[in-house]
Amino acid sequence: MEKEDLKVLNKGEEEEMELQGYRLCRWRLALVGVGVLCTGGFLLLLLYWMPEWCVKSTCTRTTARDADVVLMRSTLTISVNISSSFCQIRYFTFHSTKYYWNDEVQNFEVLKKLFFGVNEIAVKVPSVFKLLIKEVLNPFYIFQLFSVILWSADEYYYYAAAIVIMSVISIATSLYTIKKQYIMLHDMVAAHSIVRVSVCRASNEIEEILSTDLVPGDVMVIPSNGTIMPCDAVLVSGTCIVNESMLTGESVPVTKTNLPNPLPGERDEDNDSAYNTEEHKRHTLFCGTHVIQTRFYTGELVKAVVVRTGFSTAKGQLVRSILYPKPTDFKLYRDAYLFLLCLVAVAGIGFVYSIVLSIMNKVPAKTIIIESLDIITITVPPALPAAMTAGIVYAQRRLKRIGIFCISPQRINICGQINLVCFDKTGTLTEDGLDLWGVQRVENGSFHLSEENAYKENLVKSQFVACMATCHSLTKIEGQLSGDPLDLKMFEATGWILEEATEEETSLHNRIMPTVVRPPKQLLPPEPVASPEQDMSAYEIGIVRQFPFSSALQRMSVVARRLGEKRMDAYTKGAPEVVASLCKKETVPENFAEVLEGYTKQGFRVIALGHRRLESKLTWHKVQNINRDHIEANMEFLGLIIMQNKLKAETPGVLQDLHRAHIRTVMVTGDNMLTAISVARDCGMIPPQDTVIIADALPPHNGQAAKITWRYADKPSKTPLNISLEDVCPIDEHKTQEMYHFAMNGKSFAVIEEHFPDMLQKLVLHGTVFARMAPDQKTQLIEALQGVDYFVGMCGDGANDCGALKRAHGGISLSELEASVASPFTSRTPNISCVPSLIREGRAALITSFCVFKFMALYSIIQYISVTLLYSILSNLGDFQFLFIDIAIILLIVFTMSLNPAWKELVSRRPPSGLISGPLLFSVLTQILICLGFQTITFLWVRQQSWYTVWKPFTDVCNRSSHINMSDLNDTEVDDHNIQNFENTSLFYVSCFQYLIVAIVFSKGKPFRQPSYKNWPFVVSALILYFFLLFIMFHPVEDIDEFLEIVCVPYEWRIKLFIIILVNAAVSVVVETTSTATTNRPQLN
Repeated sequence: MEKEDLKVLNKGEEEEMELQGYRLCRWRLALVGVGVLCTGGFLLLLLYWMPEWCVKSTCTRTTARDADVVLMRSTLTISVNISSSFCQIRYFTFHSTKYYWNDEVQNFEVLKKLFFGVNEIAVKVPSVFKLLIKEVLNPFYIFQLFSVILWSADEYYYYAAAIVIMSVISIATSLYTIKKQYIMLHDMVAAHSIVRVSVCRASNEIEEILSTDLVPGDVMVIPSNGTIMPCDAVLVSGTCIVNESMLTGESVPVTKTNLPNPLPGERDEDNDSAYNTEEHKRHTLFCGTHVIQTRFYTGELVKAVVVRTGFSTAKGQLVRSILYPKPTDFKLYRDAYLFLLCLVAVAGIGFVYSIVLSIMNKVPAKTIIIESLDIITITVPPALPAAMTAGIVYAQRRLKRIGIFCISPQRINICGQINLVCFDKTGTLTEDGLDLWGVQRVENGSFHLSEENAYKENLVKSQFVACMATCHSLTKIEGQLSGDPLDLKMFEATGWILEEATEEETSLHNRIMPTVVRPPKQLLPPEPVASPEQDMSAYEIGIVRQFPFSSALQRMSVVARRLGEKRMDAYTKGAPEVVASLCKKETVPENFAEVLEGYTKQGFRVIALGHRRLESKLTWHKVQNINRDHIEANMEFLGLIIMQNKLKAETPGVLQDLHRAHIRTVMVTGDNMLTAISVARDCGMIPPQDTVIIADALPPHNGQAAKITWRYADKPSKTPLNISLEDVCPIDEHKTQEMYHFAMNGKSFAVIEEHFPDMLQKLVLHGTVFARMAPDQKTQLIEALQGVDYFVGMCGDGANDCGALKRAHGGISLSELEASVASPFTSRTPNISCVPSLIREGRAALITSFCVFKFMALYSIIQYISVTLLYSILSNLGDFQFLFIDIAIILLIVFTMSLNPAWKELVSRRPPSGLISGPLLFSVLTQILICLGFQTITFLWVRQQSWYTVWKPFTDVCNRSSHINMSDLNDTEVDDHNIQNFENTSLFYVSCFQYLIVAIVFSKGKPFRQPSYKNWPFVVSALILYFFLLFIMFHPVEDIDEFLEIVCVPYEWRIKLFIIILVNAAVSVVVETTSTATTNRPQLN
């Protein structure tokens, strides 16, 4: 039954989960109720913290179909949801998505066709009361409440009050931050979520409704002056110019065209496919994107069919990913819990010890309970979470100062572990803009010599220039040419003029008014004017239809018609290999591959052009609905445009710094393979002496299995290598990495991932260049690298890197736009110099976390040792002694020791990733033994002194009898807790110095943080505390002694105490320095 009733939701998707059905059981509920009453509500809290236990203790297993409660388990989280029924339909809501029971598949599914609900991305801002209850029920605050009640029962009112104040401040700060984040997200989403829209009804009636009432299937009218899209919709008529920066990070306006709609007799059954958001992205208007302007037909409106609403939209998915982020799984945090469990175990030993000791000494039952429970509150420090957060907060502030903004602070620590960084090429490693280097035209199947530009009189009427002038997606926005930077450079190189139709002019045509391009008059050759109507300015080309650039197809095409011509022309531009494959073989020069290779090896970006004269039967109406595959075939190869993409000035230096730090660098780009390899060599990602092997993978074909061929990038592509992977992946990986680099394109990556998954792991270990990668393949590569235990950083310009930026351990976007909400980090500096800065700050924050955790662990153990020793003589530390240690020493030191800035350069070693490691445990355990040893020596030695006696209020070992008034002694309160004694005073002095000693010993500087002496708040705090403690030790002040409940001891004993402290300090420093020196060996990644 267990296996049978286990359902899998969202199979194969990112949110894949196992689901089990449960039904409420009355007798189990009754038993749990009794248990809650018996434990004073603690069982209820435990079940709140452990939802799986809650379900299993109150419910019985049943089929998913009959379930009242469903238990869902992903790889990282466990969730419980109550299923409901409405009109005989069973459903539950999880992460703002409704799952309905489907009888056909016998499982819950996201059935969007049943209920759509309100078209709204509702980010509900929880009330302060709800947030407060959730925050207060945190196990940490419950433990603090338990501690406060216990201390109050033991009359430790001041310390209890201090902890209450700290907790209130902590809760208030946390509530303010969470509430502020919810309000910001709510405002960002709500700004344009409810607008009035026009919808086409039956009989072509236009009805105005609120956007919240839209449902899939509605035909929405897009206003000509633009709008913010309230849903995902697919264009069915007209075109739109859209700014998609909210989703993609790319501020370049994108042209969206209507879905092709061939007439019934012209349908191509082979290519006819159902609408798919990914495939038909260029026809889809996404929710939250800004429609800048529309182009429309006469008598027809620009219409779009609503396809997705609410949280199902692209914007809804983005908001869901922010509302319900994946839990950060990092070894440090797992180890922290283990470490706390160890402290709890130590507390358990002390708990049993204090009970046994108290019973043996016939201590009252109330005192036994309070003092034994007090041991637990001492061992698990209440200030630990605040202390651990301090280092991250300071690192976040330092990052902000250098222009790096962070929306996920916990990721800063993880960035300290990064040992591989993936870089996008264009706009990240290289300049965003491309410069035209030259053109190389083709005539009669052979190349001309390369020319600097196409701005020439003899070329003005050539098909080559016509293709450059028409094959683009440029548009005019407020009189300025706008669009893809590459298209802009190409069009500007022709010197032509682009004109778009005005609203009035569209009424002269029965279809959409075309965009017109024409050359400037000075370029046109002088010709005799036959009539006034045929002047030179009449040479114009109208762009009739656009097939936008598709990253999947790696090309774009247009259909254009020259003024006065009956037949139309098709022009294509795109990746040279793709365009050449669409052209007639006789028009492609024989030396095409060699010429292309020559340019790409030099790092140029090469674009090929193609042209085809269309048949006269293709009318304007037919062209509007024809499939692009009919147009992009049997073309003539026109030649190549060679663009230069310069490296950013900072790129080589930054990559050199990363290589010196043994951090691997990988290029992931949508560009040509050889161009990418050339840029990788130019920027130093691939050293000059290293060999690059290209892996070409071919899918199964005609019964033949999938295969991989290998070839050297620097040698002719005709000679594949007859090598196996073992030849280039020997056991000595570091040596191999210096010699070989693998390169592959997106197609090969897809084939290898599907047919050779085991080989993919070996390839990514040495792969340096991944070219022609689609956005989803970039994400898959990040996952593959994480699968071989790399901590992966990703740096991109945010255009098509959103998925990869989110998936990487440390994704940093160079885009300043709000779209960077998809990336944990955003840099204001538009170059990769932010990457080493982020890793340095991550390392500093991680080391700070280790230092703080070690210090807090030692603080609790030192206090535990003091209290345990004092319990043996039925004594304890005083209320104000606890207060002085916890507030004046611990909090001050913790919050200042976290201020060390990051070290100025990256070193080749990485900090350890977890607390449970040999060096760290050795460091903590040795310091514990040292502190235990010196406290024990102090405790035993003071009792061996000749002047020692059991302290009473009239005890005078300091010979101060002449100053003591006997009437004062009679007024002295009875010390019920036996705080004032020589053992207490001696241990108080020694332990206070021990806190400061371990703080200095653990406060590591180089190689990950600046030295502690540069952290002046820490140095000043430590010096003031040292001075104060030495002052009260050698020059007792009666008021201070009375306040801290310490007693006067002879001067010679103070000298001995000072010697104990000095020897303790020397031993601690020597042991820690020795252990650090032996474990700090260079670490190759």
